[in-house]
Amino acid sequence: MDDRVHGHAEILVDWSARVEEGDDVVVVVDEGAHDLAVAAGEKLGERNANMLTVYRSDEIERAFLRTHDGDFDENPAPELAMYENADVVLVLSGTRNTMGKADVPGETKQAYDKSRMLIRETRLGTDWVSTQHPTRAYAQQAGMAYKEYRDFVYSAVLRDWKALADEMEKMKTLIDEGSEVRIVKENTDITMSIEGRTAVNSSASVAYDSHNLPSGEVFTAPHATEGEVFFDVPMTHQGQHIRDVQLTFEDGEVVAFSADTGEDVLADILDTDEDARKLGELGIGMNRGIDRFTDSILFDEKMGDTIHLAVGRAYDSCLPDGETGNDSAVHVDMITDMSEDSRMEIDGEVVQRNGTFRWEDGFEE
Repeated sequence: MDDRVHGHAEILVDWSARVEEGDDVVVVVDEGAHDLAVAAGEKLGERNANMLTVYRSDEIERAFLRTHDGDFDENPAPELAMYENADVVLVLSGTRNTMGKADVPGETKQAYDKSRMLIRETRLGTDWVSTQHPTRAYAQQAGMAYKEYRDFVYSAVLRDWKALADEMEKMKTLIDEGSEVRIVKENTDITMSIEGRTAVNSSASVAYDSHNLPSGEVFTAPHATEGEVFFDVPMTHQGQHIRDVQLTFEDGEVVAFSADTGEDVLADILDTDEDARKLGELGIGMNRGIDRFTDSILFDEKMGDTIHLAVGRAYDSCLPDGETGNDSAVHVDMITDMSEDSRMEIDGEVVQRNGTFRWEDGFEE
């Protein structure tokens, strides 16, 4: 086994999930993530945690969804109980086919997602962390050789997370103290309120209320969105390609949309429920260990020259106590490249220009 797999598992268990002795840990293992699961199991054993492993496969889920009549029971008790009794959930993605569910009808996916909203909320109430093991399928999707892709993944994962957390605190402070964000580039001029919101310093640890590894973003839950935004970074959603998305917002909701590829998929997302047309997240990528797009949202949204917006569900950690944000069955991130002819402003002050933050070398006033 590549020694870096053990390093990945150590960061996952120690830095990211902060697993302690006696914790009840559910490990969700994709079919291609076996090696990472073995390494994580070793680390969990060293910490005297309790472990339950769950096998996940897109091929199995496809077979189930395509033959079901679509009238799903809400929040099946065995799955719900598993997460109700978990302290930590580790999700180890590692697909062998990134298009494994491409032919599942959109309405079936919608119905399935809606039927498991309480399960999802319960899982999100644990100290959960999602990560990705490099597989040949992911490498192919990224347009990279397998060895090259493994090097890319570990460059993003095996880093000094405390140092990055300290740097990202600068952006968190700007957002916490700000009232309005404006993003400007070609085909994009959009404003959104961040008044009263809290930003999350997403540095790959539950101690920072961060749940992805790799991470490297600062995000919050905006509202009162107005204007147009163009997402020029390709993405794949549940096995379906989506390219060149344009959204128009009025009074906080999407009122018009288009996509050069996958417009029907985008329509299914926006029609999922009432809050699917509202923004649930504004995220600013800050992980310089990610230096190219790979058609994987886990990595692409963290890239230092990007901003992403998510339609759908908002995270409670960004909201004032007692306030409820978007309550949607979906949370779908879309990314725009900020590396050229672009700027992000907070209350009229430029804080990022052409992908460079104002505290970095090369920033232009």
